[in-house]
Amino acid sequence: MAVTVPPTVLRRRAGIAAGAALLTLTVTGCSGLGRTAVGPVSYSAEKDQAKVVTVHSPSVKGCHTMDPAGAGKIDNRTLVDLILYTTKDCTGPASAYVATTFSDTNAPRALPWRSYRFVH
Repeated sequence: MAVTVPPTVLRRRAGIAAGAALLTLTVTGCSGLGRTAVGPVSYSAEKDQAKVVTVHSPSVKGCHTMDPAGAGKIDNRTLVDLILYTTKDCTGPASAYVATTFSDTNAPRALPWRSYRFVH
């Protein structure tokens, strides 16, 4: 006894296989793109509090430097947590952790924040 499969079932299976292959290619092709922290990072310059710098969707990779004078207040409105540093190269022990949608205001006698990196 031979079993025959209706043509509609064969077409459906071929469509599912083609869709799975296309999805795999799409995910593999996009994995090399630079990921960004969706949303803005805003900070007030240390010397001129009226000067507000906003960076929209910065890359999650690497160290991001701030205004040369540093920052006294920072708002993290991205979807990724960040770490603040008092150095320009994201090193050193003096750092602060700012979670998603939170802010940090530096103490008056503290060193200004000069760089940040994302936790990913």
